[in-house]
Amino acid sequence: MDQVKVEASNIQLSYGATKVLHDISLTVEPGEFFALLGPSGSGKSTLLRLIAGFNQHQAGKLLIGGRDVTGIPPWKRNVGMVFQNYALWPHMSVARNVAFGLEERKFPRDEVRRRAQAALDLVGLSGYEARRPGQLSGGQQQRVALARTLAVEPQVLLLDEPLSNLDARLRVQMRHELQRLHRRLGITTIFVTHDQEEAMTICDRIAVMDQGVIQQIGTPVELFDRPVNRFVAQFVGSVNLLEGAIRRSAERWVFSSPQLGDCPIPAALVREERSRVELAFRPHAVGLDRAAATDDLQMQGVIEGGEFLGEFMRYEVRVNGAMVTADQPHARGSDRLANGTAVTLTVPSREIRIIG
Repeated sequence: MDQVKVEASNIQLSYGATKVLHDISLTVEPGEFFALLGPSGSGKSTLLRLIAGFNQHQAGKLLIGGRDVTGIPPWKRNVGMVFQNYALWPHMSVARNVAFGLEERKFPRDEVRRRAQAALDLVGLSGYEARRPGQLSGGQQQRVALARTLAVEPQVLLLDEPLSNLDARLRVQMRHELQRLHRRLGITTIFVTHDQEEAMTICDRIAVMDQGVIQQIGTPVELFDRPVNRFVAQFVGSVNLLEGAIRRSAERWVFSSPQLGDCPIPAALVREERSRVELAFRPHAVGLDRAAATDDLQMQGVIEGGEFLGEFMRYEVRVNGAMVTADQPHARGSDRLANGTAVTLTVPSREIRIIG
């Protein structure tokens, strides 16, 4: 399949007086597996449907393979979309469901059979041709929907929350299947999800959206390690956020807050004094009662609660007026720290980020 680029430039879309997409600009590279990630109402599915041609923008430009597709109907865009509910015909066999798009496009009968069978082989459903959707599991129904889309050989594959109707085990299995198919086909793919774990494990790059605005675009590692604002930091993984100010004191930069007092922070994190910022660090970066390097952040706290999550124990630690989450790896036979235990929290300087 040909690999094409998808480019959105200053896209705006409104429903009446309600603006849904605000000045959206992004580029999906040829053959890339790209995610639109955000909570319900963030505009991610609206943007996906706009790329498919089911929504129309009022401003901006949308290019697929260098061609401006503004105003071009869905069936002339050569894109394929897998819907959240799969949209299978319950009265048709698997083979007829997969062949449906080909028949609508008036392909010769032999070509329809050949392409439909090839698509079913591709998703591992050879032998299921005569079954009806109601006789299949959720994962198998999703594969039929995927086969139907791939059979028409689209330039761009659009996936709208395709795993949301599956149980946890099947979601993981289908994530691997989607990755395998993408590696095999190399088709430009845009994947919509509200689940940050799905996006981070499958996709090359992610656009994080909120309230119709792209907050940040980057690789999973970039978004996790270097979030540009509070929303991204909280939505992509768990994070501790402490409010305070950055100021200069005795030839050093310090983070000053009611919870921590004045804490020296590495000069590499700071450019200027700031009256209102947030100190961000991930729970897994917090050590309990361990030796600290010169630039590390240290806090005194008291254990107020804990959750056993299998691979690790998640502690809630009271640090003056703030609550800090600390994730500690679990070793077989280790005991949980009791509530009320006084601890010293250490955060390596490399794990700290200033937001705001």
